[in-house]
Amino acid sequence: MYSLYYAPGAASMVVHWLLLELDVPHELHLVDTATGAQKRPEYLALNPNGVVPTLVVDGKPMFEAAALVMTLADRDPQTRFAPTPDDPLRPHYNQWMFHLANAVQPLFRLWWYPHEAAGEAQSDAARAHVQPRIEAAWSRLDAQLAAHGPYLLGDTLSAADFYLTMLMRWSRNMPKPGHSWPHLGALAERMKSRPSFKRLYEREGLAEWA
Repeated sequence: MYSLYYAPGAASMVVHWLLLELDVPHELHLVDTATGAQKRPEYLALNPNGVVPTLVVDGKPMFEAAALVMTLADRDPQTRFAPTPDDPLRPHYNQWMFHLANAVQPLFRLWWYPHEAAGEAQSDAARAHVQPRIEAAWSRLDAQLAAHGPYLLGDTLSAADFYLTMLMRWSRNMPKPGHSWPHLGALAERMKSRPSFKRLYEREGLAEWA
């Protein structure tokens, strides 16, 4: 039994989504980030970073969304969403997971909380600087899908596509959201049509970008 500490629509979303896709037993614990529950001592004892998600695996708390998703996918006996270590696609899978985690997701932190890096007076300038970087990331990912799609690993659906879909959702209210690129948009529609996505939205009480 897994235990997921989550906040609706946050980075925990992709972990929750994969738990549903894999149909593995799990329980949910809502972390009310609006009231700062993620910074309270009892939560920090699980995740010293004070963010979601935290996933309790075999009785031990773990964090980092990308790592949690990769762990869940690797543990799946049917190997549905991660190439096995000896599969020629595995290096490409690792590449895209790390790219999304290290080169794309952090840009959203700068977009939502520009004052953290630049100070309150420079927030608008920080957003103006990071917006083209996010759009450049979408262009690169769209080019990958155009040349080698329909998924990041070609014909093989992987956990990286779930992760990418979550990041596109995060961009939904930006001046040029990720799904406005044609191949990314097609991937988003394909992923949103999965029954697990509807169930995810119901369980997290989400409505936007359905």
